[in-house]
Amino acid sequence: MAETEIFSSNNFIWTMIEEDLRTKDLKVHTRFPPEPNGYLHIGHAKSICLNFGTAAKYSGLCNLRFDDTNPSKEEVEYVDSIQQDVKWLGFDWDDRRFYASDYFEKLYEYATRLIQAGKAYVCDLTPQEMKEYRGTLTEPGRESPYRNRPVTENLELFEQMRAGEFADGSRVLRAKIDMASPNVNMRDPVLYRILRATHHRTGDQWCIYPMYDYAHPISDAIEGITHSICTLEFEDHRPLYEWVLEAGQHENRPQQIEFARLNLNYTVMSKRKLRELVEKGYVEGWDDPRMPTISGLRRRGYTPESIRDFCDRIGVAKSNSVVDFALLEHCIREDLNAKAPRVMAVLRPLKVVIDNYPEGQVEDLEAENNPENLEMGSRKIPFSREIFIEQEDFMEDPPKKYFRLAPGQEVRLKHAYIIKCEQVIKDEQTGEIVEVHCTYDPETKSGGAASGRKVKGTLHWVSAAQAVKGQVNLYDQLFSKDNPEEGDDYKANLNPDSLVVLSGCLFEPALSSAAQGHFQFLRQGYFYLQQNTAGVPVFNRIVSLRDSWAKIQKG
Repeated sequence: MAETEIFSSNNFIWTMIEEDLRTKDLKVHTRFPPEPNGYLHIGHAKSICLNFGTAAKYSGLCNLRFDDTNPSKEEVEYVDSIQQDVKWLGFDWDDRRFYASDYFEKLYEYATRLIQAGKAYVCDLTPQEMKEYRGTLTEPGRESPYRNRPVTENLELFEQMRAGEFADGSRVLRAKIDMASPNVNMRDPVLYRILRATHHRTGDQWCIYPMYDYAHPISDAIEGITHSICTLEFEDHRPLYEWVLEAGQHENRPQQIEFARLNLNYTVMSKRKLRELVEKGYVEGWDDPRMPTISGLRRRGYTPESIRDFCDRIGVAKSNSVVDFALLEHCIREDLNAKAPRVMAVLRPLKVVIDNYPEGQVEDLEAENNPENLEMGSRKIPFSREIFIEQEDFMEDPPKKYFRLAPGQEVRLKHAYIIKCEQVIKDEQTGEIVEVHCTYDPETKSGGAASGRKVKGTLHWVSAAQAVKGQVNLYDQLFSKDNPEEGDDYKANLNPDSLVVLSGCLFEPALSSAAQGHFQFLRQGYFYLQQNTAGVPVFNRIVSLRDSWAKIQKG
């Protein structure tokens, strides 16, 4: 990916960087700093593409740095999944994988220096008291009664905090800034808290941990980051970012630049809510194909190219907005249109018997693998007297303009013949249609002399004797509302039909030995072969063929 430009059009971040390059002697150095407390989602993909793509555009560097400052929520599983996701998207950090925990000793030393300079103090207020002292957006805060402790006392208390002599939550280290600041983030924010939890890298070596707003700017400075690109919610934290660097007298002063985070309708992006969906069993794990996680999208069948294209199309903006999920679906259709081989699959089978076709005869018909990419060649598909079509492609008493199969009506079978419905067989007890009998016109074989005879409907099908049986998972939006967080509980808006499992599906025989990959089921949509065990394929529906985004654009 080093040679690939992720964002095709310019954006305000690049404009700022280009101005820096004109006026300063620097090599662009960015970083992607995830917290290892969950799996990455599609919003993180935008940040990954922006940070790694910006470094590539300006022949710079991009680090992968884990913000592992809260061991109570962090796991090695998340570290591993994040690395897998970044690489799957097409990016590499080379030898620049770092952790905030790499700098724990330095961060402690820098905090000690702040205490010595009278810029930090140990505070004994309880969390509730600290909240009361903090003030509101319209009223200034009040100074802590511990704010003016002598430097020597603060140093001793901070050492005792590190030594584990105090209970969790009983004391914190706070920056001494301005309790009357209109920016509440500057009202003596917490720099360190006491937290006894085993860290996935440092074990029980530490019982005090730095806060993100303190560890992040120093980590950036240590790594020589030039542009610290983050989402818009950190805009109000930028003065604190700059204060930490200035108060600590760090030589490297990265520039923080904020951009609008990705908000997608019909989903939630809060890692806390995604974790709740997983832990309470609403989904089948972080990589459930209905989840907006990168691993979920990958398992569903989305490609890295489609996600990078999506990130390019939505661009980089300064204000928050909601992106239509239909655009993401459009991107995967665009990517797979020329890549995915076409096959025929019948998801809800209805048996059709062609009475005048020779009994016992099987002929191989020629079918192109992809009409959008003729270089993909063609394949042979068997045709016989008994076939299966979709239940929804037959109607005994159809309305006007119904161009599928019906009594006395003709349709073309894709790659095969024109057939006409002559008789309907029903279950005597239930009245359910179990079989349809037809006749065929042998002169209408695709490519034959009379193949040009026009009929209004074309159906897909599979030959009964050679069909491969398997499963299809029909995935849909996880939420039924475009804004799932509307109302008291977002979980009340979960879509009960977000997954429909069909176990009696029938496929072309070639799919019995197909490897994991992407296919277009004719007239159905794009599907991903998730597994193929003992000749029983299991497919995930990625997206239907209907492209609402393309219609929106044309409109």
